[in-house]
Order: sequence, then structure tokens, then C-alpha cells
Amino acid sequence: MNLSRIPISAWIGIILTSAFAFVAVFAQVIAPYGEGQIVGGLWEPMSAKYWLGTDNLGRDLLSRMIFGAQTTLFIAAAATALSFCTGSVLGFTAAVIGGWIDQALSRFVDLLMSIPTLIFALVILAVLPANTLTLILVMGLLDSTRVYRLSRAVAVDINVMDFVEAAKLRGEGHRWVIFREILPNALSPLVAELGLRFIFMVLFLSALSFLGLGVQPPEADWGGIVKENKEGIVFGIPAALIPAGTIAALAISVNLVADWILNRTTDLKGGRGG
Repeated sequence: MNLSRIPISAWIGIILTSAFAFVAVFAQVIAPYGEGQIVGGLWEPMSAKYWLGTDNLGRDLLSRMIFGAQTTLFIAAAATALSFCTGSVLGFTAAVIGGWIDQALSRFVDLLMSIPTLIFALVILAVLPANTLTLILVMGLLDSTRVYRLSRAVAVDINVMDFVEAAKLRGEGHRWVIFREILPNALSPLVAELGLRFIFMVLFLSALSFLGLGVQPPEADWGGIVKENKEGIVFGIPAALIPAGTIAALAISVNLVADWILNRTTDLKGGRGG
């Protein structure tokens, strides 16, 4: 791959996304203070000692943001992986097998999608124990319905193409058709959707934490930091705005990378087709 051909927008996205990932992986090493360590007074301003100031309890906001990146990105990435593994496999299976299996899966997905996702998650999390595993399972399985709809729609179109029919005539089974014929040709729309679903997971987790049913204190995540410091906005304290701006920066950077990957895979397909 020629690095000089990568557009500036993609470089911006790659650098920012890599920076977020680096901070999340090495949070314990680079954070100047502990995740819940009280180091100063309430809402102290930015200074050489506290680069982003302190929060509503006197904890270093920069350290909270760093640990929050680790928690937020891990849960969002795990939930996105679960969502895509579940939704894409079921969507491809429904498209290839068809019949009553397709109808049963599609109607069940329609039923789940008729309920607002956030409300559904709040009801489930109000009953289940609040921990990281529960959040990943609830978020991933609820969002897999969106991935299912996309995967099935793409697979239905690919399933009627000549090379798929040829594979069926050779006697290839459903597993071969799904993973060797349909999946490679469905990657472009799935990659584009992957970036969007990951950002949705970040926003979803932040909303749950802001409402009190996401990541539980004293563990930090960006949505929880907004909730903890929202009263400071009235007094002109930016502690709640910093994580909100960070979420926006992450969303932009991931989408820049996803758009570049989508354009590149589309160009490569076009070149092979010619």
C-alpha cells in the first residue's frame, strides 16, 4: 500500500483513532493519578499540576478521562464485535436457507426493533446486575438486530449471483456459501456499518451511564464523567464538556477511517472487475 496515496482526512482519522486506542491500552501507565484518587479540591481549574483540572470530588480529571477511555472503548468494541458476529451470521444464514427460518428470524428481529433500544436496555439493566459483562451482552445483542437487517439485505442480493449458484451446484454446503462466497463480497457495506455501529455503542454506553444504569462509580467512563460534573456547567466549569468533546472527536476520527476503508475496498473491487 502506497502511504502517499492515503488522503489527509484518512490520516487525521488514523492518527486520532490510534491515539485513543493507545491511551485506552496503556491507561494504567500514562495516567498521572489513580482512577478514584482524590488529589485536590472540588473543580479546581486547569494548571500545570492538573492539566484538565479536577472533578466534582477533587479527582484529577485527566486521569479520569484516561481510565474512562479504557472502559468506554473496551465495552464499545466488545459489544460491537458481539453485535456483528451475531447479526451478520444470522442475517447470512436467513438469506441462504430462506423458508420458515428466514421468516421466523426476520419477524423476531422486527419485534425487537419495534421497541426503542434505549428503553429496552433500561428495562433489562434495571433487573440484571450492573457489570461490564451484562453491559456488553445487552448492548451487543440489542444492536445485532440492525446488523441482521443489513446483512440479510446484502446477502439476499449476493445469493442469487452466478458464482453462488455455481457453488451450490458443486454441492457446497451452507457454511461454505456463507463464509467463502457471501461474506467476502459483503465486506464493503459491513465495514462502513462497523464504524457507525461502534460510535453508536460509545453513545449508547454514555447514555446508559448518564442515566445511572451503565458503568457504575467509582469506575470511570465518559458518559459517567459528564453526569458527575453536569452541575458545574452552570458555574462555567468545563469538566462535563471535555468528555462530550472527546466523544465527538472519537466519532469523527472513526468515521474518517471507515469512509477511507470503504472507498478503498470499492476501488479495489472496481479494479478487479475491470
